[in-house]
Formats: sequence, structure tokens, C-alpha cells
Amino acid sequence: MFSSKKTDPFFAALLSIAENVQEAMHYANDFKIQNAADLKEVSIKLKNYETAGDELIHDLIARLNKSFMTPIEREDILQLAIKMDDVIDGVEAFVAHLEMYSLIEINEYIQKFMDNIVKSSDEIVKAMQLLARRKLEAMREHAVLIKEYERICDEVFRTSIKQLFITEQDPIRIIQFKDIYEQLEDIADHCQDVANTIETIIMRNA
Repeated sequence: MFSSKKTDPFFAALLSIAENVQEAMHYANDFKIQNAADLKEVSIKLKNYETAGDELIHDLIARLNKSFMTPIEREDILQLAIKMDDVIDGVEAFVAHLEMYSLIEINEYIQKFMDNIVKSSDEIVKAMQLLARRKLEAMREHAVLIKEYERICDEVFRTSIKQLFITEQDPIRIIQFKDIYEQLEDIADHCQDVANTIETIIMRNA
């Protein structure tokens, strides 16, 4: 259906959005938090990534409004961009809450969540690279992997909440960690939303 000779500007824009998400996720996961100052630093940096993502979305919408023809349905382009933006919004909010609660303790459950969300961001970029090359069918395996990482996060969420209520006595810490775990589960769900949108695009265009 597509010519593979030239990268479409809409596909290039979607790849840029995905790469911004990936970079933000890797930054958040790689940063070693040791004190409150570290939390502040990473929170500011994630806000910058989130702002950059908003600007990319704004530019894409402006291009959509000016273009008569798009390589796939404009609603699918916009939906994919928004779902990716939800991921970066989620991680920015997660880090902001760590800073708000002064939680420098990154326990095994938070780390497991982050590891799988980072893997999902890598798969999103791989899928967008394939979209830029018009290889729609090949995108499917990356959507499947994203859904698998979300399934793992579901298991981590159930285990983390169960252990929280078993082991933690301080009601304030229960509230704080429950909120953090729920936010991380939401980020994983946003990644799955990206995967679902990818599969819709494949179905409509491949």
C-alpha cells in the first residue's frame, strides 16, 4: 500500500515522540536516587521531557490540521501520538509523587515495574521505526511484547499491594506506596494502549 522510498513526515514525527518517551524512561530508570536533592533533580528533568513531548504533539497536530492527505487515517496518527504522550505524562507524575512524598526508597517492586516499562518503551520505538519504513506487519511482534510486559506489571502490582498490607504498619507509608504502585500500573496500561493502537493501525492498513 505504501511507497518505501521516503519517510513520511507524520511517521517521522511519531518516531520522535516515541524516542522522547524512551529517553525519559531510560533516564528515570538509570538515575540512582540517594537523597531528596536527587529526587528534585530527576523530577525537573522528567518535567522537561514531558514538556518536550507536549511540544512534539502540538507540532504534529498543527501539521495534521494543515495537511489534506495523510499516510494513514489522521485519527489513528493522533491517537497513537496521544497514547504515547500518556506514557511520558505518567512517568513524570510518578517521579513528581516520589519527590512530593520524599520517597528515596526504590524497592524491588518499583524496580520491576520500571524494568518492564522501559522494555515497553524500547518496543514502542522499534514499532515506530518499522512504521516509518512502512513495515506494518512487522510491528505486530512489538505490540505483542508490550502486552506481555503489561501482563508482568499486572502480576507485580498484585504482589506489591498484597505485600504492602502484610508487611507495612505505618498507614501513611501504605497510602504513599499504594499510590506509587497504582501510578506505575497506569503507566504500564498506557503502554498497552499504544500496543492496541498499533494493532488497530495494522488491521486497517496492512
